Amino acid sequence: MKPVCSYAATHATSLADPAGFWLAQARHLAWHRPPTGALSQDEANGAHRWFADGTLNTSYLCLDHHVAQGRGPQAALIFDSPVTQTLSTYTYAQLLNLTARFAGGLRKLGVEMGDRVIIYMPNLPEAVIAMLACARLGAIHSVVFGGFAPHELAVRIDDAQPKIIVCASGGMEFDRIIPYKPLVDEAIEKAKHKPAHVVVHQRRFVTAEMQSGRDIEFFKMYWNEPVPAVPVPATHPLYILYTSGTTGRPKGVVRDHGGHAVALRFSMEAIYDLDPGDVIFTGSDIGWAVGSSYIVYGPLLRGCTSVLFEGKPVRTPDAGTFWRLVAQHRVNVLFTAPTAIRAIKKEDPEGLLAKNYDLRSLRHLFLAGERCDPATFAWSQQVLGVPVVDHWWQTESGWPMLATLVGLAAMGPPRAGSAGFPVPGFDVQVLDEAGQPVPAGTTGLVAVRLPLPPGCFPALWQDEARYRAYHDVFPGYYLSGDGGYRDADGYCYIMGRTDDVINVAGHRLSTGEMEEILAAHPAVAECAVLGIADALRGQVPVGLVVLKDGQTVGEGPLERELVAAVRARIGALACFRQVLVVQRLPKTRSGKILRKTLRQLADGEAFALPATIDDPRILDEIRADLQRRGVGQAFEPGPPA
Repeated sequence: MKPVCSYAATHATSLADPAGFWLAQARHLAWHRPPTGALSQDEANGAHRWFADGTLNTSYLCLDHHVAQGRGPQAALIFDSPVTQTLSTYTYAQLLNLTARFAGGLRKLGVEMGDRVIIYMPNLPEAVIAMLACARLGAIHSVVFGGFAPHELAVRIDDAQPKIIVCASGGMEFDRIIPYKPLVDEAIEKAKHKPAHVVVHQRRFVTAEMQSGRDIEFFKMYWNEPVPAVPVPATHPLYILYTSGTTGRPKGVVRDHGGHAVALRFSMEAIYDLDPGDVIFTGSDIGWAVGSSYIVYGPLLRGCTSVLFEGKPVRTPDAGTFWRLVAQHRVNVLFTAPTAIRAIKKEDPEGLLAKNYDLRSLRHLFLAGERCDPATFAWSQQVLGVPVVDHWWQTESGWPMLATLVGLAAMGPPRAGSAGFPVPGFDVQVLDEAGQPVPAGTTGLVAVRLPLPPGCFPALWQDEARYRAYHDVFPGYYLSGDGGYRDADGYCYIMGRTDDVINVAGHRLSTGEMEEILAAHPAVAECAVLGIADALRGQVPVGLVVLKDGQTVGEGPLERELVAAVRARIGALACFRQVLVVQRLPKTRSGKILRKTLRQLADGEAFALPATIDDPRILDEIRADLQRRGVGQAFEPGPPA
């Protein structure tokens, strides 16, 4: 495939005439009622809305439309689970039939347009079917990552107030079985809101206990008559996806049907250069924005084949698993996180396992989730022999904001350490603290000029105040919360968060929430949790605690108790494993803990001594404590900021 449209011209047009540009893109979809206009504003809160007078249905676009176009026999979904030794293929026609019948089952349970359904499952075809079935009815689904502890699930139950929960009896990793149903039962017990029913997919390796009158076997949902897709307004919510907030309270990012469908279809063509019938393997989880957008909706909207993988990049059975998937399923685009590549590199540093597979079908490797360090970028390119594209986006955006768009012509090649160039529709700026653009090469705050293009979040679920906070700091901009810079050639670099949300192997986690857990321990007077650089996971949290006077608890026992507390509240995915007892924490004269300075200290970065620090000698004490425990390591150097 040879791109014919110029990136520069496309991006310029999208900013000069956003309404016209996106209305033209919307015409590629099969609307029930096509929109007559593109961009409007909500009278209540001034938020931008896309295609407000159009009606459509995402499930129809993903399934019915392709079957009507003759793609019924084509593979829509390939499920590959080495942990359960399962391989199955679902054609577009089969997926449509199962989705329509499951939607009929949901309707029989009382689910209607606007109702919420929580899906708590690993990467399974049944999870995809449940998502598409909700969309079919105009119900709003919320996929919750299966690694979350009952407390976190309970918080989401109370926020979304679902009528139904759909779950699996359990998940499997290479060394253990994780029963899910007991976690769901405990979460429902903790939650104030009680869903009417729990639909349970029983897996052969773990059987869930069923509560009479409430719980329903998943397979029985297929016994219902298929139902047609319900036309919904383009602005109607498709799903809620929770992401960590700096207060520890999760934020429910809302995605709509219309803008989401237009943006993802465009991205599949312009960013990933995929045509109907092409194959994409996204090594992510459907509980993440990446999985929702590029395992499920993006590929199906474009008429592609999506590989749904249950397993890990290593030890299922080895570090060649991803390469086996590419070869076996003739994958054209592989999309995963730098963490996964680093894990593969750790176990197979020379990339020898890749030589065992025919990877000629692969055209590009895309990376996102956290910054790809230059060493990982170079290793991937050398081992795979294809262009490696690091690109940047967030749960809030729903699709990439920076990328090398391989489907458009006249783009510069991917550059190590850079997330590329602004995607059409995104006017990305780097600002100083006063909201003014900074010169090339200067690090600042990454923001996007409004209006945001289709596909971005139009709201947070029932949280207007926190939604406005994204735009209040710099009026007329969306503030991303990330810092970065643009070089003299226009390449953009994202260097990390500017708040206390850290990125652990692609999971955005709140250090504030972890601090709350540590501070609840009876021996702890005050604490700070730092996200320090980790070569495998991007960042890992480390706790610094100051004990109350008179406490004699040893550092080892206290560390075990606090690690267990974080694991119980947040889950093992937090990778919280180290706690240091320190005599005091560095603060400003007003009492604010200097967390950024502590992180820079732990990472071995140069930093200016804050003018407001109360006692600079504390930093030497902390440095000694970090050295005593061997905590802290810096990434290999990237491009200079």
